[in-house]
Amino acid sequence: MSQKTVLHQKHIDYGGKLVDFAGWHMPVNYGSQMDEHHQVRNDAGMFDVSHMTIVDLSGERVSEFLRYLLANDVAKLKQPGKALYSCMLRPDGGIIDDLIVYFMNDGWYRMVVNAGTRDKDIAWICEQAVSFDVGVRERDDLAMIAVQGPNAREKAVTVLPVDVVEVASQLQRFFGCDCGEWFIGRTGYTGEDGFEIMLPNSEAPALWDSLAQAGVKPCGLGARDTLRLEAGMNLYGSDMTETTTPLISGLGWTIAWEPAERDFIGRAALQRQRDEGPTQKLVGLVLEDKGVLRGHQIVIVENTGEGEITSGTYSPTLKQSIALARVPARTGDHCHVKIRGKLLNARVVKPVFVRDGKAV
Repeated sequence: MSQKTVLHQKHIDYGGKLVDFAGWHMPVNYGSQMDEHHQVRNDAGMFDVSHMTIVDLSGERVSEFLRYLLANDVAKLKQPGKALYSCMLRPDGGIIDDLIVYFMNDGWYRMVVNAGTRDKDIAWICEQAVSFDVGVRERDDLAMIAVQGPNAREKAVTVLPVDVVEVASQLQRFFGCDCGEWFIGRTGYTGEDGFEIMLPNSEAPALWDSLAQAGVKPCGLGARDTLRLEAGMNLYGSDMTETTTPLISGLGWTIAWEPAERDFIGRAALQRQRDEGPTQKLVGLVLEDKGVLRGHQIVIVENTGEGEITSGTYSPTLKQSIALARVPARTGDHCHVKIRGKLLNARVVKPVFVRDGKAV
């Protein structure tokens, strides 16, 4: 049976079409996915992301623990509130999950992991934390609302509590700040500026209404997916899994190889793959013929081999079909995609299609 967020009744009230997503009853749209996509690209939209898992990690050795747990290095985080994107790996280099971690102080980090991987993530983190004497607290008392778009911050500050506005207005991109029981991160999953607001469950429905009255329109999972794909952001379970490493998932940039003496889970396996040379890579595709790119379609690279689309969609911003695809490492700037028995032409590009509302 699907779980429900504290905003479930609001989704019904605002006309959301509810579906099962990673075991949660969530809105896929509130009428038009296309309109919601453009709303975020051109103005401001909001998403209920309370199904995501917020975890607070604390203890004297918490930094040491995270430097072992994650492929990226939290030692880079010098300023309180700074966020870091990283993968959490198996010993063989497979990706358990991708996540964001905020450095709050020397004894406290806040982590946000995916909904569909919650159980295995928490179990893995707790297992590894024992030898570091690190406290692991899941914050199921908090809801989370993402407000995204070029006008998102401007509209959000008109309805946030005064003390929250004071800190939120000063936040730089990819920073977060706690304001009593509230937490504001200038982060997101759409390629647009905005906030991710964590707050007590009891206060979330009122904030949803206030944001809507301020012109921040509710948006569903459908628009969130097309927005993140245009921004070239990976989706766990599609563009990366436990059977793929960051090196073949377009996430090599999230591996902190230096300092060389830092050991982290999966490092030895990644070093072997790097030294041998990965046989695959993740690329962006733009379809040049008529059609729609979808996950699991076969990509054919002439005289090289085959690959597979991991995520594909029609891009409302570009008005073209785009995709992420895992292909042979020697793939050049052109390939074919097999759609309904036909080989259609596609251009191979860097996997970022739209940034801050503009085509890259």
